[in-house]
Amino acid sequence: MGPVPHDQEPTRSALLTAAVDTERHVARLGWDQPPRLFALVPTALLREREPSLAGRLSEADDTGYTAVEQDGLPPTADLESLLGRVAWPEEVAGVALAVERIVVPPEAERNLPDDPGAATDQLAAHPDRKDVRLLAACLRDGEQICLLRQREHDSDDAVAIGRDIAPGLTHALAATLRD
Repeated sequence: MGPVPHDQEPTRSALLTAAVDTERHVARLGWDQPPRLFALVPTALLREREPSLAGRLSEADDTGYTAVEQDGLPPTADLESLLGRVAWPEEVAGVALAVERIVVPPEAERNLPDDPGAATDQLAAHPDRKDVRLLAACLRDGEQICLLRQREHDSDDAVAIGRDIAPGLTHALAATLRD
């Protein structure tokens, strides 16, 4: 087989590029972060409307998207409820959300205590637990992507990328873009 010639490589979508850049930005700050929400704004529009950002956007592709973090995201145990209250102005072409989760084997969820706090503690202490960070991103046109980084394989070249990694999360995120 051999390597794919550079001029025949599949093109990387602007959404995927923005998602990878945003995931790496979040990863640089380490683990144990709260959920982080980003508006994806067309870079050309941002450059036009915010000339003060010209220096920070000097290397950015005008055909792509720039992630703008939404500060002040209230802490919540119910992320879907929070997303249900989010709305975006029309200038926002897409949205990205980084969230950390604990993944356990299915058998770990058997015989959990009824108390949600105790159940969470039991799952967090499970010997086969895996800490992961998901970055879900979507555009108004319906394009969606999800990236998954595992704490135990915490390197940029070990991030999984796919459309079906966390369909519930990408669906909830896409709903924030609907009028």
